[in-house]
Amino acid sequence: MDSQYDKLSQQQIKISIAKPEAKNFIKDNDALSVSCTNSSSDTSREKWGKEIEFLFSCIALSVGLGNVWRFPFIALENGGGAFVIPYIIVLLLIGRPVYYMEVIIGQFASRGCIQAFDMVPLMKGIAYGQVYATALATTYYACVMALTIKYLIASLSEILPWSYCQPEWGPLCISTAAFNHTHLNNTLLGKPTSSAELYFTKTILREKDNIDDGIGLPNWDLVLCLLSAWLIICTILIKGIRSSGKASYFLAIFPYVVMSILLCRALTLPGSLNGIIYFLRPQWDQLLNPNVWYAAITQMFFSLAICFGTLVMYASYNNFRKNVYRDVIIITSVDSMTSILAGCIIFGILGNLAYETNTHDIAHVVKGGAGLAFISYPEAIAKFKYLPQVFAVLFFLMLLVLGIGSNIGMASCVITVIKDRFQYLPHWLLASGMGVVGFIVGLVYTTPGGQYILNLIDYFGCSFIALFLAIAQLVAVSWLYGVKRLCQDIEFMLGLKTGLYWRVCWAIITPGLMFLVLIYSLINYQPLDYKGVKYPDAVYNFAWLIWAVGVGQLPFWAFYTISQQSGKTFKQKLHLALKPTDNWGPLEAKLLDEYNLQRKSFDYNDSLTLSWRSRVYDNIFG
Repeated sequence: MDSQYDKLSQQQIKISIAKPEAKNFIKDNDALSVSCTNSSSDTSREKWGKEIEFLFSCIALSVGLGNVWRFPFIALENGGGAFVIPYIIVLLLIGRPVYYMEVIIGQFASRGCIQAFDMVPLMKGIAYGQVYATALATTYYACVMALTIKYLIASLSEILPWSYCQPEWGPLCISTAAFNHTHLNNTLLGKPTSSAELYFTKTILREKDNIDDGIGLPNWDLVLCLLSAWLIICTILIKGIRSSGKASYFLAIFPYVVMSILLCRALTLPGSLNGIIYFLRPQWDQLLNPNVWYAAITQMFFSLAICFGTLVMYASYNNFRKNVYRDVIIITSVDSMTSILAGCIIFGILGNLAYETNTHDIAHVVKGGAGLAFISYPEAIAKFKYLPQVFAVLFFLMLLVLGIGSNIGMASCVITVIKDRFQYLPHWLLASGMGVVGFIVGLVYTTPGGQYILNLIDYFGCSFIALFLAIAQLVAVSWLYGVKRLCQDIEFMLGLKTGLYWRVCWAIITPGLMFLVLIYSLINYQPLDYKGVKYPDAVYNFAWLIWAVGVGQLPFWAFYTISQQSGKTFKQKLHLALKPTDNWGPLEAKLLDEYNLQRKSFDYNDSLTLSWRSRVYDNIFG
């Protein structure tokens, strides 16, 4: 470290000798350097106990419930095996570049996502909006964990409760354990429904047909499960990043142990191979369908948890010189391979279900989204001839662990933002407060109309907000802060030159594709519904208000930041708001001194650029 500091000092001397005008530039900025040093004291920040804990924590965050229940169904709807091709292309052009960008920013700044936007103060509202969306996602993600706990407990029964009909479900119920086409053909009174589906909707959710007359009161069995979920989360978070880092070993590895067991079991089931082939069989004509590419981009975007502030937060606890390049490649590859592995497991078992029900159309036995995890899979597992309870426990325990891993990351992001602002608050208090607030808000999802609200919040409070803010983030980092400066920061931190692939993706390809996704989603927008049921107009208005609060953070904080600048005219204030703050850079004072010394030479050379065309070219290729 000292030798690097000496080299930079020598570089300053060389510049001052070679260019007399540079000497005056450096002299004029000495006061700024001192100010920056003083303003960035050696404030200690928690670090991972071991560097590998960052890798495991990111895997636990990214590999979540979406890999198990969303990816297989999305792939099936969009070309089966052919969907893997655009999915991998999107991984290389969007997922991996954005993932690397966020990790680099977090590690370089050693700050949470709010303070990390000191790089472009004008755009700090992006981070506030992301934290808002993450907080909303945390509340309903815990509710999904509550459902998993409910099923996990039910799996311990001597007979799986979703495998048989209960009298109150009526004559149209078809027992899952005896489900076949004979029952379907002899049922004339209406559409038959499996006991697994009725167990989920009638017993677990007690779901309403609509919410025109309100969402109802909480189901107290789900309330207790929700309380258990938040107790687990708070227990892991209570001691800070070190305790969650230790938990990451189990949270990242255990799901793969269960997946291996389930894959071996799935491959031994009659008809399972047909299900896997059905899942992976390419439908090449789908590659020309824009819906397939749209689905691939959105799946990759939310599977990796990019542009939600969580990756910046996790990376902020790394050692400054940690080479995260290898970690990014590993994490993004593992996430994609896990999605494909989960698809093989799910469709192997659904292939067996099709075999048992004597149907060749596996699409008829598949329900997407939560239904895949809480209806289709339980329905299939109830037909296992040997030890169905064991495999039910393994599956729902795996879902619970996946949910905990993701929720730990999201909750930590919110807590870190608050702690960065109020450093005197003890971590246990923040973790406990997060749990209490999350539990109270989550009660709405435990009502008979809770799934209607969950569906609404997922779309308007998370997905739609994140899409807008992701584009703004890419523009802010790649063009306002600049790809060139980001690459200079990477070289200062890691000693690595950034290749053309990363530069072009950051500056052109990734924001361009994300913008096309936004335009496509707006053109094809249809009023959101739940199982074909439209929401009341008042609920739609409330949903758009939720969206506006998240996206509105960007203009609100932009105007606030401009108003706080010292310039006399609006143009001067805007110019200052676009520049990094005086204390932007490494958190450690000595590293900040080195960085400021390096920036003086870079800033001087950059000032010689003449035209905007030269600046654009230099930003990408310089």
